[in-house]
Amino acid sequence: MTKLSQQQQIEFEAAAFRRLVAHLRDRTDVQNIDLMNLAGFCRNCLSNWYLDAAKDAGAPLTRDESREIVYGMPYDDWKALHQQEADDKKKAAFEQNRPKE
Repeated sequence: MTKLSQQQQIEFEAAAFRRLVAHLRDRTDVQNIDLMNLAGFCRNCLSNWYLDAAKDAGAPLTRDESREIVYGMPYDDWKALHQQEADDKKKAAFEQNRPKE
């Protein structure tokens, strides 16, 4: 396996993150509940992880700001434009598989 420098690894991880965020912004048809039920994380999780990293670094970022970074717009705007009501089957699956904190 090729040994990457720490700086290269950070740059590649950042590029992969940006690509994932762009992909999720393009796939507004994929609902957060679908992501949670299939993969165990969603756009909100990603924005929370981003916020955690910012706080760990001492950066003054808010939850709304981290969500806007991931969603590409204010969260409430994204919900109004793209969020659909989940059916009972999806809700039940989420309750069974939701992360336990």
